[in-house]
Amino acid sequence: MNTYYAANLLIFAGVDIIACLALNLQFGVSGIVNFSFIVFQAAGAYTAAILSMPPDTAPDYTFQIYFGGYQLPFPIPWIGGAVAGGLLALPIGLVVLRRLRADYQAIALLVTSIIANTVINNARPWLNGAAGVALVPQPLQEQLNADTHTYQYLYIGLTAICVAIVWFIAARIVNSPYGRSLRAMRENEVAATALGKNPTALKMTIFIVGGAIAGLSGAILVGFLTVWAPSTWLYPETIILFAAVIVGGRGNNVGAILGALLVPVGFEEVTRLLGGLNIGPPQLIPALEWVCIGLFILGFLWFRPRGVAPEPRHVFPGAPIREDTRWVEGTPAS
Repeated sequence: MNTYYAANLLIFAGVDIIACLALNLQFGVSGIVNFSFIVFQAAGAYTAAILSMPPDTAPDYTFQIYFGGYQLPFPIPWIGGAVAGGLLALPIGLVVLRRLRADYQAIALLVTSIIANTVINNARPWLNGAAGVALVPQPLQEQLNADTHTYQYLYIGLTAICVAIVWFIAARIVNSPYGRSLRAMRENEVAATALGKNPTALKMTIFIVGGAIAGLSGAILVGFLTVWAPSTWLYPETIILFAAVIVGGRGNNVGAILGALLVPVGFEEVTRLLGGLNIGPPQLIPALEWVCIGLFILGFLWFRPRGVAPEPRHVFPGAPIREDTRWVEGTPAS
């Protein structure tokens, strides 16, 4: 396997794992159908770009227009990307999550994604419009040659560290009393409210945490690609991440990782190889990719709705356990 291709695959896998862990916290554990998830990843990418780039008046950058350009050293752009994703989640969450029903929340978040992409696409003075930003400096490129295998291994290592940090945070949340409250809200919001939980506060906090993690994934991605444009964060990209969480196992961090490896990395890479067959018109293969992804989701929803690695059941000592449709106190039915 080509070393450059393998490095690309590993870095994209790391970014997708981080994004799927974030979406799993929001959708899998909490039940928030966040169809605007890609917006928070884009916010992190744009923020990391303008924090690391020089002003648009600098030599080699005058062909594009953008605000900011602070030329800050690594890891400040990545940290800034995570902060931007969390800060953006605050106003969106306050508008969408407070008074709308769950199905209306999903619609409102989808519309938010479309509006955000359309605005950035047409407001060129902000972030260079449809052309996007280019020549984004890579982390530590002044200390190391970014074209070497050594730098690729370094970037893989930095991405792996971020994956480990996000995994640790996600695991602590899922296995904490707060995580149990989120699952209770997901299963029955009215019952959770009757038990003294505040669904709005629970949704807002996990929405912000998920937004920050999404922003981090965007910052890592833009540092590797060195370009970012509205065409890279269309709302269908969110559907791919939802497919990964559903296929891997909703509500399970291990399932989110498996889903990221199976769908955005494995499945997309396999379907991309079909482009070399020269079948039909140029747009046939990309269209078939989406058809296959849609069929993939439907197949899992029909035949294995809990995914490859289903969410583990949380049973506490003395609690009733359901076994073969019968309830027995403390021990499984014989």
